[in-house]
Amino acid sequence: MKVSRIAPAEPPGPKSVEPDNIPHLSAEAFGRFAKFITHELGIKMPDSKLSMVRSRLGRRVRELRLDSLDSYADYLFHSPDAQAERTEFIDAITTNKTDFFREPQHYDYLTGTVLPEIARSPRGVAEHFRAWSAGCSSGEEAYSLAILLSEYRTRAPGFDFSILATDVSTRILAQARKGIYDESHIGPIAANLRRKYLLRGRKGDHMRVRMVPALRQRVSFHRLNFMDPDYRVHDTFDVIFFRNVMIYFDRKTQESVIQKLCRSLAPEGYLFTGHSETLAGLDVPVTPVQAAVYRKRS
Repeated sequence: MKVSRIAPAEPPGPKSVEPDNIPHLSAEAFGRFAKFITHELGIKMPDSKLSMVRSRLGRRVRELRLDSLDSYADYLFHSPDAQAERTEFIDAITTNKTDFFREPQHYDYLTGTVLPEIARSPRGVAEHFRAWSAGCSSGEEAYSLAILLSEYRTRAPGFDFSILATDVSTRILAQARKGIYDESHIGPIAANLRRKYLLRGRKGDHMRVRMVPALRQRVSFHRLNFMDPDYRVHDTFDVIFFRNVMIYFDRKTQESVIQKLCRSLAPEGYLFTGHSETLAGLDVPVTPVQAAVYRKRS
């Protein structure tokens, strides 16, 4: 999904900021940013996040040749290019921390319990299997699922699958679509799977790898903001991976997001959350079946 970005016709500020300096951020400007972040993304922004916000937005101040983060706040909220700049702002402020096969117990549960259970059910393996990586970041989770399901497919004739991967950051989605990673990041992928699913970089780029085309074609990347009232996701999913995202939301937002995700979860489908997250006390239509694994009530 492409998002247009309109560059300002004239530099909006007279001063440039030295690259090694992080601009000052006043409490008032931080309050404006924090309110916008919570409203638009649902992310909690206590005062302790001021230094993080200041650091992440410093690059935009330099690129726009503004003299302060207070000036950037005015530009973000009031300039003719405000709408396009909000995309840049969201890309800068969101956290994108992930790994291949992160929290491996979930992948073990998927292969050891979920997939065999489907194979034994009346639907068998003939029906298309759908997975959703919700909050996919740079794609490692989605491609981990693609590798795992591709391997299962070799053992289960007739099995087919597709993966939806969504994130709010257009920048990180563009990176994920390419499926290119530094070799230092692929440690969790077993050696035999690397040989099967990864392509080595060409001369001059030998420290990078890329997912094979057949794997990339299994994953569809789209932008989605969990704060949207309607996710406009029309498929029904057998599993949804929604991990290490809820920790940034307050409880009311957590409940609202889980309810919306579950609208797209098949009856008795599985929801995977981060091991540091819990749905206890939330009014949501799932039941815990394993650590950080929930099943939708039919």
